[in-house]
Amino acid sequence: DLMAIDVHVLGTASARPTNDRAVSGSLVKGPNGIAVIDAGEGFQTRFANQRRHLKTSGSGDTLKPGRVNVLAFTHGHLDHTWGALPWLQSMDLENRQQPLLVIGPTSLDAIEALKQGAPFPEHIPSADLARQFVAWFALGVERLQMPIRWVLGDVGEDVWIEIDPLSATVTTLERMPQPKEWRNMTLRCFPTVHSVPSCGWMVEQGPTPGTFDRERADELDLNTKQRARLARGEDILGPDGNTLEAAWFRGEPLAPVSVLISGDTASCPPAWPAGLAPTLLIHEATFLNEQQDKAHEHLHSTAIGAVQTAHAVGAKHLALTHYSNRIKDENTAKKEAETVADGLPLVALNDGDRLVLSDHGRLKHLSRDSEGWQGTNIPPNR
Repeated sequence: DLMAIDVHVLGTASARPTNDRAVSGSLVKGPNGIAVIDAGEGFQTRFANQRRHLKTSGSGDTLKPGRVNVLAFTHGHLDHTWGALPWLQSMDLENRQQPLLVIGPTSLDAIEALKQGAPFPEHIPSADLARQFVAWFALGVERLQMPIRWVLGDVGEDVWIEIDPLSATVTTLERMPQPKEWRNMTLRCFPTVHSVPSCGWMVEQGPTPGTFDRERADELDLNTKQRARLARGEDILGPDGNTLEAAWFRGEPLAPVSVLISGDTASCPPAWPAGLAPTLLIHEATFLNEQQDKAHEHLHSTAIGAVQTAHAVGAKHLALTHYSNRIKDENTAKKEAETVADGLPLVALNDGDRLVLSDHGRLKHLSRDSEGWQGTNIPPNR
């Protein structure tokens, strides 16, 4: 199998970091580029450390900042956003020229205030991303030289705007934009249930061509150039002068694979469609079941609630993250989740862990130790 999507989870704490866990920030690497989902405090340092570990591992895997096409926020709480501005400034100092989409959820009322150039209504939360974008603009974002698109949207109503920090003008968009360099990857969002406007983000790699039939090419004694043309989808003339169709050398196309990162949410967001079926759901598990009342009060999920969400949307695999500081060992959350998993494959994450999806939808969980990356294949749902 070829690697389709490589997810790096750089923080597994909830609102407060611990000695062992940093706050939220993940990277989703696919064939067209990288999506950063949230960037809490210290994100650029964690990103740099992960890059260094990859380089020294000798695996050949890389995380190049220039390949980051989008920074997508699940919501505006500072443990998900506080590291963004320093990281953007550092990339600008490195003379980044690639376009970057910065995008996140807000409300219709905040959008209307931005359009009118009016003060935000008092009921707009202080952690709303619209307020943060405006604050970042005041801190000098408009002086950044790299090309950035600043986009906000009401996810439930599918209303999106782009803000120009230089002129303070607001443009209504026909649809949510996609990262500029993406061709066979798609970014989608789904409303979540939290105390501020929030959403989960899904990165999907579209269908890919089936495996090239090398044995058939060997039987026909095709040369390297002929094989390359067939692999690109071009029909050619075979050694006997008859046409060889490229389609004869490809297996069935492979289905899309996708990763959905929930952000902060109560379990089973009603706007998530039952047929969503992400290949991998990375879901918050802030509380254990004994704190179900607290989870309900703060609109967070328990580990069991994460499993319920995974079942509700038809996820193929589940990974737990975003633990409160009362959860000292992630295996405690995993054991609770397993009581209701009913065959759903699940893992509990630590900082720096990777989740590698193959183009066949198979999942490998990689964790780092003193000897490098150690991988475990996660069996499919029974």
